Amino acid sequence: MDIIQFAKEFEPQQMKNIADLEIVRADIEIHEEVRKNQDEEEYKVIFIIVEGEEYRVPPSVITQLKTLIEEKPDLKTFKVKKSGQGMGTKYQVIAL
Repeated sequence: MDIIQFAKEFEPQQMKNIADLEIVRADIEIHEEVRKNQDEEEYKVIFIIVEGEEYRVPPSVITQLKTLIEEKPDLKTFKVKKSGQGMGTKYQVIAL
């Protein structure tokens, strides 16, 4: 493949969001890393890996999940619904 064809097919890699998943296993391993953005500023990211893809887990999802687990300690799967965008994004964790 030449560079022109590669450029036409190229899609920038962007981290997905846990809300993009239909179902999340409660026993999935979670990762936390410090990374750098384009301006070389450090930021912390919490994410899970599903089928080789990284999915960001917002802190508000972790907080809701903690509350949900207190009420349902045997939780096996859940789903995350997302509404809004940018700084106004809201998440809702739903037990399945």
